[in-house]
Amino acid sequence: MKKKKLLFLRFNLGLIITLITVSVIVLGLGNSHFHSIPPAVAQRISPSDVWRLVYQQLPDLPKQNQYSSKDTGKVAENNTLASRLIRYHIYVKGRSPIYRLDWKLTLADYLDANETIYEASYPGNDSLKQNPLDGDRTTIKKLTRNQRNNLVQTLVDIFNTGNKEQGTGNR
Repeated sequence: MKKKKLLFLRFNLGLIITLITVSVIVLGLGNSHFHSIPPAVAQRISPSDVWRLVYQQLPDLPKQNQYSSKDTGKVAENNTLASRLIRYHIYVKGRSPIYRLDWKLTLADYLDANETIYEASYPGNDSLKQNPLDGDRTTIKKLTRNQRNNLVQTLVDIFNTGNKEQGTGNR
């Protein structure tokens, strides 16, 4: 009788420990925010405004803003290559805007060297008469490696400005 009780307790204790461990892992992963903009950065910089800062710092970067709006039929001048790149990176792929590697992966998507970019989910597909994906890919492919590196560094610097004030800096 004592052996059965001891065996029963061992089994239940092991089961309880396993359930607690699984719960901690699942709940811990559910609360991670690896692919979101840190709150401090989100308060200071809106991704929809970053494209302007990119063109201020990189005036030679092609705007690719010749596409017409589906709604108005007029040229959507604020729908630029940089704005679509940022929206694709953050909202479509869910990548962090503060790390160079994440931006390099996004550029690799445009260069057909990483993940597939689907036309249906590409920024601008729903608001422009013509999907700008092919033109954006062509433009990014024409950039030199140095220009692409400057673009990545500019984006990382812009998104990290809020972090520098809090002492975290570039990572």
